[in-house]
Amino acid sequence: MSKYEAQIQEIVSLRGTISVLDLARELKVSDQTIRRVVRPLVECGEIRKVHGALVSNRSALDPPFLARMTQNRAAKVQIARAVAALVKDGDSIAIDTGSTSAFAAQALRERKDLTVVTNSAFVASTLAMIPGNNVSMAGTQLRDHDGAAFDRSAFDVIGRMQVDYVLLSASLVDAKRGFLVHEQCEVDIASAMMDISAHTIMAVDSSKFEPQSKRPALRQPALREGDFILTDRAFDPAFDPLFEQQTVLIAENAVHKPA
Repeated sequence: MSKYEAQIQEIVSLRGTISVLDLARELKVSDQTIRRVVRPLVECGEIRKVHGALVSNRSALDPPFLARMTQNRAAKVQIARAVAALVKDGDSIAIDTGSTSAFAAQALRERKDLTVVTNSAFVASTLAMIPGNNVSMAGTQLRDHDGAAFDRSAFDVIGRMQVDYVLLSASLVDAKRGFLVHEQCEVDIASAMMDISAHTIMAVDSSKFEPQSKRPALRQPALREGDFILTDRAFDPAFDPLFEQQTVLIAENAVHKPA
């Protein structure tokens, strides 16, 4: 498989759909090159071509991690682009294993000379082969449904680092309790990553501000003054008191809420 074939499959899988022209701009090649490279991918059923756009054949029957990445895909792409705008060339960042973080990792491929520590095999593999990047995989035993590590060595690797940012996610935002997740290991890894970071970026798409039938019970560590909440659209004012000391980023527009 050629370099462009692998990149095209990865981008189309993450985005769900993308126009040939947008893909050509992203890969910095001609649209004729894109059409030539995708022809065998379309013929073998890896992707579909519809009216000048490429469409992923991934479905909700794929493994759980990939299925989560199909949910609210457009919002997560927006958030990912905002992460890439916030993080600069040469910065260091810890990244968790959420599906939003996977989109962010894809967007961060445009950055140079990043130092990255992550417990996500997907994030590590996305950023490790970018020239100039220094990527540390935290952990040795990977879960089968999302390729995430939460073993003792994951915490050891994280504890030896010091980074500019940590990128975290949550399953639900509660106006009183804050950012909630389903598993204690997620809370523990978030705490470890926050301990080594100067600033936290909490990335949650707008669906996380809505009620859910399966309500998570565990609270992520409280954000600090000057941390960032990153989402794709404005949320209900009922959540405002939760973010009095943070900077709220909606798409590419920053709104500072002073303490």
